[in-house]
Amino acid sequence: MSFPVLQIGDLVAPKPIVQGGMGVGISLSGLASAVAREGGIGVIAAAMIGMREPDVAKNPIEANLRALRHEIRKAREAAGAGIIGVNVMVALTLFAEQVRTAIEEKVDVVFSGAGLPFDLPRIFNETCERKKEELKTKLVPIVSSGRAAIVIAKKWLARHGRLPDAFVVEGPRAGGHLGFAPEHIDDPEYALDKLVPQLTEAVKPFEDKAGRPIPVIAGGGVYSGEDIARCLDLGAAGVQMGTRFVATHECDADERFKQTYINARAEDVTIIKSPVGMPGRALTNGFIESMREGGKKPFKCVFKCLSTCDQHNVPYCIASALINAMKGNLERGFAFCGANVGRVDRIVSVHELMTQLQDEFDAFRARQAVAESM
Repeated sequence: MSFPVLQIGDLVAPKPIVQGGMGVGISLSGLASAVAREGGIGVIAAAMIGMREPDVAKNPIEANLRALRHEIRKAREAAGAGIIGVNVMVALTLFAEQVRTAIEEKVDVVFSGAGLPFDLPRIFNETCERKKEELKTKLVPIVSSGRAAIVIAKKWLARHGRLPDAFVVEGPRAGGHLGFAPEHIDDPEYALDKLVPQLTEAVKPFEDKAGRPIPVIAGGGVYSGEDIARCLDLGAAGVQMGTRFVATHECDADERFKQTYINARAEDVTIIKSPVGMPGRALTNGFIESMREGGKKPFKCVFKCLSTCDQHNVPYCIASALINAMKGNLERGFAFCGANVGRVDRIVSVHELMTQLQDEFDAFRARQAVAESM
């Protein structure tokens, strides 16, 4: 049995799998293009994407936009006809500029979370007007509740006369920054299997207004082909996966970063308070422990990457910490991860991973068919 396709407007992904955007530098053109070639949607993370540019400290705006264009073009060339997306966090200082750049580069999808992306349609419309071109980039907010989806849809409709092309709903078992209060992270009422039906119900009235489906993509703790099938059974049109893709040869992070996933145990996963102002799921290490014990890494803010960052009151620069980690220097940083990281035991190719997910999906569907026939 083949995976069902994931359709977002006129975009059709042969496999209903979105590779989550992972920053800083974990999902760039290498990983995104590999996923796209395999029939999923490959996603480049825009956060501090210019970290390797020689002038990033002096010219962070130019460096990050230049690097984003470069990575999109590299991904496009390597992906062929595959679907490429870009994840741009609302909390980024360069949010509008990076969204505009991605649209100008004709990326297939812009995903946006870490805040409510009310301005996405305005940026899209202004870019089309300036380019004098009818661009086709899909706009997909990332939310953590049906309520957030409704608020976004109403705002977009009232202000811009359009609706999201899809929604990603991220549950509390996701890696990285979480859109939940700390006390809700382990609360079963906020689990993904509760959120997916909530989102599908929330979008129904807007689908009627749009005259088209608004697919819901489920993320946060999706690990196996069986998980994919269960999400689809709940009403999701597809899934978003991050952790599994880190442990691939094509992932853009240093091998030492990937090895932290291979070595991780379930008890190594912890929730941190991020300088972004949100809780985050990460692998505990000496860096995190020193911050918890009241340590502080004095820094001069050169990147100005986050609009929400209060340099004088946060204990460390999260951009520097994540860049260090991506480069394999885990003594001076840390790795974000999903709740299932303890299950990762080897590094494989994206092709092998996609084949394994398909096999697991098929086996689960076969078991379901047997159970239904009894």
